[in-house]
Amino acid sequence: MKVTTCFRPIAPTTSGGLFKTHLKCTAHLAWGNSLRNTARMSGTTNNQGDLNNNSVLRKPVQEFLPDPAWAHRSLAVPEKHDDGDVRAQYRPFLLTQDVADEDWISKLELSTAVRMASSEFERNWRAVEDTGALREHASSYSQLLSYEGSRILWRLGCDVRVYNPSGPPIKDDVQHDHPKVQELRELSKWSDGHVWVCPEQHGTITAVFKNQIDWIPLSTGSVRPTQGRTLAIAQVNGGSQSFNTVNQLRQLGRWMRMFTIPNQSSVPMAYKQFTDATDKNDDNLMMPSGNRDRLVDCMEELVKYTILMRQHFDLFNDRFSEREDKRRKEEEARKKAEESDSVNGVNVKSM
Repeated sequence: MKVTTCFRPIAPTTSGGLFKTHLKCTAHLAWGNSLRNTARMSGTTNNQGDLNNNSVLRKPVQEFLPDPAWAHRSLAVPEKHDDGDVRAQYRPFLLTQDVADEDWISKLELSTAVRMASSEFERNWRAVEDTGALREHASSYSQLLSYEGSRILWRLGCDVRVYNPSGPPIKDDVQHDHPKVQELRELSKWSDGHVWVCPEQHGTITAVFKNQIDWIPLSTGSVRPTQGRTLAIAQVNGGSQSFNTVNQLRQLGRWMRMFTIPNQSSVPMAYKQFTDATDKNDDNLMMPSGNRDRLVDCMEELVKYTILMRQHFDLFNDRFSEREDKRRKEEEARKKAEESDSVNGVNVKSM
């Protein structure tokens, strides 16, 4: 196929003056248009050149000031009131009481979340922590981050249970009765919310973490183990900050019909973010930084969202498509029942 390019060259002049005049006029015209556009844009962006147009943002209706009466209160369950077996199996994040009393988490100002959580008289809300690493916690930064998040939730009165990812088989369609698979599914059904913490490996989530999620079905009969639960997500990075993993965790949460909170935590160079434990039985605690503050934001936000949404759990699970499917099945069952009561088109029961 032949392609022809058409153009019209500018006729040259002897002195080149006409061409220079043309360029000068074009430049003046472009500059004038630019100034007018800038003035117009400045008028709509509060003279700050703010393309987000913050001048039209909705002003906060209520300002939540720290309440000294609630600021540093702890709703953590004392050891004597906790289930000993559950504590031993699912709460490896707990510090000794003397260390916990001086821990940085005990000094956090969380008055609004504490006050909201204290109003939940029915029961403490339940959180499941899933991690994507198999190493011992002292050398696994995703587990260290998970434990810090667990301690924040624990202080806010949450019944936190950390699932140990060691043990479940590789996902197949055979080993549904494996004890670790059943444990994970039961924890998810028991929970009100999840916290997923995963390291980023080769730019994505680890196979360890994906294997756990794959073992949780969207539904088992009429029970949906994850639907309607809230979800907080976080990742750790060995190098510079990335968001690949939290983006994929968010996608997984949406697919599992969970409400993922808007905030998220991505910790770069995780090996620089934690203290060195002085004893092998001690925990490596997260050092002060913006990354630590963001983790607190996520846990605080998770508690608020869960408290607000838990009371409407059944409401969010009410769907038109499911009601319609139920109606059709009932209609089909009714017709079959009528046919079984008929002989040659005559209803025997009506005789």
